[in-house]
Amino acid sequence: MTQHLVDPRASRDLTAFIAELPKAELHVHHVGSASPRIVSELAARHPDSKVPTDPEALVDYFTFTDFAHFIDVYLSVVDLIRTPEDVRLLTYEVARDLARQQVRYAELTITPFSSTRRGIDERAFMDAIEDARKAAESEFGTVLRWCFDIPGEAGLEAAEETTRLATDDRLRPEGLVSFGLGGPEVGVERPQFKPYFDRAIAAGLHSVPHAGETTGPQTVWDALTHLRAERIGHGTSSAQDPKLLAHLAEHRIPLEVCPTSNIATRAVRTLDEHPIKEFVRAGVIVTVNSDDPPMFGTDLDNEYAVAARLLELDERGLAELAKNAVEASFLDAAGKARIAGEIDTYTAQWLGR
Repeated sequence: MTQHLVDPRASRDLTAFIAELPKAELHVHHVGSASPRIVSELAARHPDSKVPTDPEALVDYFTFTDFAHFIDVYLSVVDLIRTPEDVRLLTYEVARDLARQQVRYAELTITPFSSTRRGIDERAFMDAIEDARKAAESEFGTVLRWCFDIPGEAGLEAAEETTRLATDDRLRPEGLVSFGLGGPEVGVERPQFKPYFDRAIAAGLHSVPHAGETTGPQTVWDALTHLRAERIGHGTSSAQDPKLLAHLAEHRIPLEVCPTSNIATRAVRTLDEHPIKEFVRAGVIVTVNSDDPPMFGTDLDNEYAVAARLLELDERGLAELAKNAVEASFLDAAGKARIAGEIDTYTAQWLGR
């Protein structure tokens, strides 16, 4: 990605530019995108939960001491999704929030195992997310696609169940495009999931595992070698291995970078130490994403603002960053061309003001 340096004399407001910039988001979690309003509504529906019903109290609840604490809190919110109606509400409202940020296309990471093991009927679950997807596209113009991911902490039982749900033609939702692996990385080796990714890939799904977020670069190599990753979720520790960076750049394997998330989970100490600059210098394709935005007190607009500061980008640079995500997506060629054209048109109009 070519860098475009910010002119300190420029009077244009990058925040305003970002707010209306057409975007795609490739790394954003279904449950992790539940706004405080939705979380509090779900908590009120299920008063036996420990999750606060007061949106203001959720700010403290979503302050994490480390990645393990984040997972504990995340799973407590997952436990609020107990009925197909909960699933539909969450999905539709997430789409509304994405549309508000001018997100034209999003690949939403969904963990169906977390819902089916809590007793939600698998067919009802699929129907709920698909109904919300179609409604969102019709009403908001935001196109949603699904990545079904294995919760790594739940082991091979979860891998088998997730693979079955993703590959059974009688259940597989129309919007499903990819297959992932999330959750803790420490003690959850990537190679053990190879048979499941092989089955998903054989069924036509793309491979997009998390790797190198809280472990070293070997986890990224394992995701590439054993899981045939086409994109890497986070990949933060890739900066520690020049050979890995060269490999990612040469093979044009994008990283789904989530700066604020990495700080919130203590994967990176400070934003100024974030390796996104090293990724770009090495020629790696970088996309910017929000991960679990309300939990981390962020949204996609803010992540673009963070990237603008860290990479010293002006409007043209931000437009290129947005087009990175479009090109790295699993949208069809016509859809990519349409959104990239919107980005170019918007940027030209903005700069011509």
